Amino acid sequence: MNLDLYQDVILTVDLAEHGLCAGDVGSVVERHVVPGKEIGYSIEFFDMTGRTVAVVCLAGSQLRAPTTADRPSARRLVSTGS
Repeated sequence: MNLDLYQDVILTVDLAEHGLCAGDVGSVVERHVVPGKEIGYSIEFFDMTGRTVAVVCLAGSQLRAPTTADRPSARRLVSTGS
């Protein structure tokens, strides 16, 4: 998959260590090309107020582009007590 800078993308895997879940929406902020390797991307995830939650480097296979079948939703961050 070839993603453009600043394109919205949807996470397809849970990343508990970053507080992210499959279905979270982020924006492409950098593209990483390494010959012989899968294209990677730096993705910035925001909360609903526009504050950055995480910036994570991910393989293209961990992301997908939004479709007309996708609907926005909201979830609350659940504290792990740590």
